[in-house]
Amino acid sequence: MDFALPADLVAYLAELDAFIEREIKPLEAADDNIRFLDHRREWARTDWDAGGLPRAEWEALLGEVRRRADAAGHLRFPLPAEFGGRDGSNLWMAVIREHFAAKGLGLHNDLQNEHSIVANFPQVLMFRDFGTPAQQREFIGGMLDGTRRLPFGLTEPEHGSDATFMETRGVRDGDGWRIDGEKMWTTGMHVATHVMLFARTSGEDGDARGITCFLVPADAPGVKVEEYLWTFNMPTDHPRVSFNGVRVDDGAIFGREGEGLAVAQHFVHENRIRQAASSLGAADYCVRESVAYAKTRKPFGKPLAANQAIQFPLVELATQIEMLRLLIRKTAWEMDAMTKPEVATRLSDKVSMCNYWANRLVCEAADTAMQVHGGIGYSRHKPFEHIYRHHRRYRITEGSEEIQQRKVAAWLFGFAGPGREGG
Repeated sequence: MDFALPADLVAYLAELDAFIEREIKPLEAADDNIRFLDHRREWARTDWDAGGLPRAEWEALLGEVRRRADAAGHLRFPLPAEFGGRDGSNLWMAVIREHFAAKGLGLHNDLQNEHSIVANFPQVLMFRDFGTPAQQREFIGGMLDGTRRLPFGLTEPEHGSDATFMETRGVRDGDGWRIDGEKMWTTGMHVATHVMLFARTSGEDGDARGITCFLVPADAPGVKVEEYLWTFNMPTDHPRVSFNGVRVDDGAIFGREGEGLAVAQHFVHENRIRQAASSLGAADYCVRESVAYAKTRKPFGKPLAANQAIQFPLVELATQIEMLRLLIRKTAWEMDAMTKPEVATRLSDKVSMCNYWANRLVCEAADTAMQVHGGIGYSRHKPFEHIYRHHRRYRITEGSEEIQQRKVAAWLFGFAGPGREGG
């Protein structure tokens, strides 16, 4: 068995590092852009007078970063070559995301906005696999050039993980559909052109079939942003949106009628393994920064690092990081050897293991880093509070850790998966 990273992947990491030093670091230093990353970051990013939305200057800066990354050939890296990408694999993306997060805060990678110089673009692949030719023509190029933006309308005020019980309804109305309901956490609605809106069109509550995905124009009559939900980590672009008497035609159906959950779950495993890798990298950053600080800080005349009360928590974190890194890379490597349906039926439990444990680990690492650094660690002059507040959300989103533990348990005890009893 060879655990060494491929030589061409190592070379690509060096290429990305050189791009960051050449293009991104100077941009951070220009025009006081560092205000978006230093102790002023939450204030600088948030337009408090506009309901807590991201400031236009912040989003424009992220847009400039993406433009530069795209011009350099990095932004679309994981996409197929037909869309201008490099066919980046799950293993490569996991290693890249860990590498970026391990650098700490920077314009190269700011996951509070799901922003990175090597982007994800899951919806492009959704349109490739589920879109009609007309939808592909409109949306794939539009998403790549920024003229089409589509938030995800799945979660509801009374329903999150239990998506099959959603109350939003789509009913036949003449030669089209009428949609009524309400969605939560419709992230990005303030800049949306359309919404990927999920509604029950047939069947009963709890049925996996009977839910349809519609592409609804964001400015359609009956679409209303009710409020933007302020969160643990501001700014917010996460609104509650109502849909009252919204009318669309059959051309708005995305994927097959009644099979919308297949659309919703299309990219879940790729998202989870990449998210896990980011959390792993951020945890590694917290530990390394804490070790460096403990070696230089000398209360009572000796380094903090001489105290086992400081050493042992960091030792445990470092050990978990090493073990989790192997599991994430092994799982990503196995994903690359399977089709997407095979991943769902043969490897889903391992992806969930990686995701929920990494997201929990980074929160523990950030909390420990704050403790090791003392008062300055609690302040916003260090990045640990920001890392904690951002990554804490990952223990809820993309499938809560309880949902993912339930997945692992179902496979472990034979209720689902390859070892299903009676299957």
